[in-house]
Amino acid sequence: MTDTTSNAPADRARTTELNLVGRFLRDTEIDTRMLGMIGALLLIWVGLHILSGGLFLTPRNLWNLSVQSASVAIMATGMVLVIVTRNIDLSVGSVQGFIGMVMGVTQAEFLPRVIGMPLGDPWIWVIALAVGLAIGLVIGALQGFLIAYLAIPAFIVTLGGLLVWRGAAWWVTSGRTVAPLDPTFQLMGGGPAGSIGATWSWIIAAVACIAVVLMLMNGRRQRKRFKFPLRPVWAEVFLGVVTCGAIIGAVWIANSYPWPIGIVRKYAEANGIALPEGGLFIAHGIAIPVLMAVAIGVIMTFVTTRTRFGRYVFAIGGNPEAAELAGINTRWVTMKIFMIMGLLTAVSAAISSARQNASTNVMGTLDELLVIAAAVIGGTSLAGGSGTVAGAMLGALLMQSLQSGMVLLGLDTPLQNIVVGMVLVVAVWLDTLYRKRV
Repeated sequence: MTDTTSNAPADRARTTELNLVGRFLRDTEIDTRMLGMIGALLLIWVGLHILSGGLFLTPRNLWNLSVQSASVAIMATGMVLVIVTRNIDLSVGSVQGFIGMVMGVTQAEFLPRVIGMPLGDPWIWVIALAVGLAIGLVIGALQGFLIAYLAIPAFIVTLGGLLVWRGAAWWVTSGRTVAPLDPTFQLMGGGPAGSIGATWSWIIAAVACIAVVLMLMNGRRQRKRFKFPLRPVWAEVFLGVVTCGAIIGAVWIANSYPWPIGIVRKYAEANGIALPEGGLFIAHGIAIPVLMAVAIGVIMTFVTTRTRFGRYVFAIGGNPEAAELAGINTRWVTMKIFMIMGLLTAVSAAISSARQNASTNVMGTLDELLVIAAAVIGGTSLAGGSGTVAGAMLGALLMQSLQSGMVLLGLDTPLQNIVVGMVLVVAVWLDTLYRKRV
């Protein structure tokens, strides 16, 4: 006979550990998929840091990574709504390139030559951005109308849009690159001038931490009011400490990246500052495009979780027929989703062109792959009905981390595309397994 008594203590220990983990996740209400994504991201960071010889986890690379992720993250917040409703948008990269080209021509050629407004005029960047937002809204409305009211599949409409808008971007300038752009417009791209510095970064960190504490307190008060189950006090404290710690850590990294020596020297000469012997340390702080991405992420999270429109979006994704029978105007909601996607793509185009200080025809190429991958990796199901904005933004950071790491490792672009494609397939496979388990 087999002696099973010797395994009993080990089995009981494993059971106790599982119970403790289960109670911890239940009390804190942490999303296990989000926790898994964060763990995967940290593992990727550590692996890339080791393989790159200690170059990845540096303030300089992490700061640049945050700026590079902003554009894709902004579009990914809109892609969540699109995929949740069982649609897809393959045109975002081409639309981004077209809008970026139009904004570049508007500020660098049309306004100076036709209206007589020189680069640097305080209104020129406002007009260029407004033109881009208007075009994004119109393109989104057009594609949304074809999908919602003419019942053309989103795959076909946006696949056609991928070709149409990429061709239109070339047609605007016959393939020419438009540069330079307005100095104020360039601030949306980051860089030393496009960052808020150490002091304002710490102020924003303090405000964000206060907001986190107030949100936790308000959430607990609302649960008491409606007699919902309350999280234990230790769980509330834990969530607040971890969130504020992450915010403070991110700001500390941003403030640890100094301006380049050449720019510091020019700044000191322009302001009559004597350079000390050890040099002058001026921190970048949080980049403006990162602030824009975070602000849009907060707004889109509020829209998806706290508004009637957001509830309609998830209702349509869960069961379109039931949503229509419940009185939801599914066609109008679908059209609005693509209009929002167009607006977010315009913001992304502004950030991308400002970062390059130029509008080029290759802008946005294959970005549709990165955006869709970010949303899917972030937990948005291609079957519809589920997804989070925070997850999509984390997915964008993960995708950009892979690309940035592969650049540091010296991998060729074709190999980078192979890795991104494989990651997307694996993400969809994991999503399928997760849905079967649930």
